[in-house]
Amino acid sequence: MNRTILIVDDDQKIRSLLKTYLEKNQYEVLLAHDGASFLAEFERHKDIISLCILDVMLPDTEGFALCQSVRRRSDVPVIMLTASAEETDRIVGLELGADDYIGKPFNPRELLARIKAIHRRSGQERAQAPRYFRFNGFCLDVLERSLIAPDGEASALSGMDFQLLKLLVEHPGEVLDRSRLAEVTRGRDLGPLDRSLDVQVSRLRQRLQDDGKQPALIKTVRGSGYVFATTVSASHAL
Repeated sequence: MNRTILIVDDDQKIRSLLKTYLEKNQYEVLLAHDGASFLAEFERHKDIISLCILDVMLPDTEGFALCQSVRRRSDVPVIMLTASAEETDRIVGLELGADDYIGKPFNPRELLARIKAIHRRSGQERAQAPRYFRFNGFCLDVLERSLIAPDGEASALSGMDFQLLKLLVEHPGEVLDRSRLAEVTRGRDLGPLDRSLDVQVSRLRQRLQDDGKQPALIKTVRGSGYVFATTVSASHAL
């Protein structure tokens, strides 16, 4: 697996710190100081880049816009760096297709752990088959990270929504506990008051036209987690 990481941050000290630390851990590191240089580096090396780290605040653009641009071109994993304490910023990044986020200031060891977790998950995705999962008129395209509706319209899924739906369709009829769902979608456990997984499930139900009050697809198992309560067929071809 490629181990090349592209980092964009306008703080030269952070760029140098991350480059030195990640290279000591056997990663190749490419650096950019603004949005324009990031896009140039991404286009130049997109065939070997295994992960992007995007600072939210840049002198010429926002990391959110770069995340969208990456998602239009590739399914390479994305981690957002944010100095904001606002949960809204983190949610926006994840909605736009980021796979994870980390707040500034951060511990480089924690960032490294997040990178390794994402690489493990993305490596498993590429190794697994099949590509398409069909259920209730819908079709999940694993390669394109898109959901095809019964009317044939395809829409992109954000990083966490894709991970959640993929896990559900791979294990129909199996009760998946909250800790497992959180590990797959976020790479870490949920806090005792963290309701973000429930919000994510509710959002996914809406996309699947699944009645939130009496869901037929993603059912809540009280005290445990959720179960995907429908038949799923898998194939290599559409």
